[in-house]
Amino acid sequence: MPLKTCDKGHQFYKTSDCPTCPICEKDRKPTEGFLSKLPAPARRALESMQIDTLEKLGTFTEKEILSLHGMGKSSIPKLKDAMEKKGLTFKTPD
Repeated sequence: MPLKTCDKGHQFYKTSDCPTCPICEKDRKPTEGFLSKLPAPARRALESMQIDTLEKLGTFTEKEILSLHGMGKSSIPKLKDAMEKKGLTFKTPD
């Protein structure tokens, strides 16, 4: 397992080819809100689509969200729970 170095100089070992630095990820994880409840890959998947509010999340179908790289089935119940608490749901498929 090769030693990797991120742009900020953190050194870490990772078995996969994923270049994401675990130290940087830990530092940028939200402490509150629905994104804080998700694993890092799922959070990055939503962030890559600029989905940073539950209202924006509600403009997508569950299937569209599941198709994002990094989004897993275990994240959907967490998202649904957060949306229900605000009276929101995923968009209904056409």
